[in-house]
Amino acid sequence: YIDVPRRTMLSVPGYEQPVEFGVLTSFAYPLEDGSGEIVVATTRPETMLGDTAVAVHPEDPRYSAMHGKFVVHPVNGRRIPIICDAELVDMSFGTGAVKVTPAHDPNDFTTGKRHNLEFINIFDDNGLINDNGSQFKGQPRFKTRVEIVEFLKEKGLFRGTADNAMRLGLCSRSKDVIEPVLKPQWWVNCKDMAAKSCQAVRDGTLEIIPKEFEPVWFRWLENIRDWCISRQL
Repeated sequence: YIDVPRRTMLSVPGYEQPVEFGVLTSFAYPLEDGSGEIVVATTRPETMLGDTAVAVHPEDPRYSAMHGKFVVHPVNGRRIPIICDAELVDMSFGTGAVKVTPAHDPNDFTTGKRHNLEFINIFDDNGLINDNGSQFKGQPRFKTRVEIVEFLKEKGLFRGTADNAMRLGLCSRSKDVIEPVLKPQWWVNCKDMAAKSCQAVRDGTLEIIPKEFEPVWFRWLENIRDWCISRQL
């Protein structure tokens, strides 16, 4: 990872021109019923092609009248629900409304699972926009970033940009920007092993030394997740 403190142009493998990072782009989703709009912000405008929800905090009074409504995707016309999620949304950050792209963000992935959202992958293995990208199909991802912003401006949905400090994940070998993408994986189910390990401490078969670390043992194993044993670069 590298720290990007503000709006910065960086060289990316495969691109002749530097790519801009550290900028937060705001745009509006029009409400389906024509009653207004809801503004979201993102550091990756191209991922809006895979948005399947807009999330707001259930206690945010600014959006209480929008609970359960839908917005219309300006690129493909898809109906996108407005969902309430106190875990994902920080009311004090940005507009308090969050675009949700379950196929391309770890936090959005878990949100998608909680709300049974659609997972739409917009990239192929070469970093190009795939069939889900409508008229942007075949474009490199960071070219699409620029094209999406221009598209939003043409549609009257662009709402501005602002500097945004961020951490950018880079491949240790190629120095390319890492892109979260859904891929098939091999997993080991750890629930039975974790349960047996907890029981072993409870019945004295296994002793944790020093004893004050027992709560740590139980905290990890009682909240165990499946172990991913496949690796990709």
